Formats: sequence, structure tokens, C-alpha cells
Amino acid sequence: MNKITLVTGGSRSGKSEYAEKILDGNDDVLYIATAIVTDEEMKNRIDKHITRRNSNWNTYEGYKNLDECIKNSDKKNILLDCVTIMITNLMFEKNIDFDSLSLEEVDDMGKNIKNEFQKLILSSKENNKNLIMVTNEVGSGLVPEYRLSRIYRDIAGSVNQFIASLSDEVYFVTCGLPLKLK
Repeated sequence: MNKITLVTGGSRSGKSEYAEKILDGNDDVLYIATAIVTDEEMKNRIDKHITRRNSNWNTYEGYKNLDECIKNSDKKNILLDCVTIMITNLMFEKNIDFDSLSLEEVDDMGKNIKNEFQKLILSSKENNKNLIMVTNEVGSGLVPEYRLSRIYRDIAGSVNQFIASLSDEVYFVTCGLPLKLK
């Protein structure tokens, strides 16, 4: 039986490590890495993830059309790290002036991004895969000063709620400790 699991938490909370522990000892894994190397700091973070995870896992680097990636994979378990980086990549695919976007355009962007995750989850279910997704909790801080940050926070928060509603299990990780929410 396939299962959808969401692991959320703040930055550096231990959520990725926890998601990897769920699959500890399992080599039948496709790891979907959504990060893009944008600078030396990001390269360093990606290298740490690569070093830490099981070397027997297959890795796919990308953030679009992941429903097809899942459909074409022979692996039973899928670990996507990370939802919020995928959202960032989708938001910045095109050169957009976020300060001049209408509310309708912002809503459309959010719907399109949500649709990517709906297709991903549907593909996992249709192809009898276990899907674990890692995401950042974005709603625990102050309201951001800049519009772009507020748009990002709103879209990420909405996507997280959407994914959680479709998940069988949801965990919140803080200080490396998981709390089962669902």
C-alpha cells in the first residue's frame, strides 16, 4: 500500500535527517533533490545532504514534471527534499516583477504550483509508491516586510496545508525530535 508522508519543521530543525531515517536500511529509494546550486553556500549545503544520505539510493535532480519522474521510476519509495525549494524554483522560473503582480496573478501562480504537487501525489498513488516530502514551516515568524517574501510565505503555507490534507502522516520536527501531527 502506498503512503504519503509530510515532514515539516523550521530551518535546521532536523527534518531532512528524520525523513531519511524513515527509510533507514531501505535501498529501494528515489531521492528527488529540488535544490539548484546558486552559490558556494548552496553547493556546500547540497554536498552535506549528498554525503549524509544512503549512497545506494538513486537521485534525480529537478523540480518540474516530477509526476513523470515518479511514473518512470522503478523505486518503491520516493523522498522529495524539499517542497519549499521547489516552490522557490517554480516561482523564479520566469523573470517576474513581484511588486507589480496583481492579486489574481499571485493566486494563479499559487494554483499552478499547487497543481504540480497534486500531480506528484496523484502519480505516487497511481503508481503505488510511498512518497515522503520535506518542507519548511513558514508560518511561525513575523509577517515579512517585503511583498515578495509575503507572496512566497503565503504560497508555501498554502501548499504545505494542501499537501498535509492529502498526506496519511504528517510530522513536525524541532530540535531533531519528531512530533506526529497526523
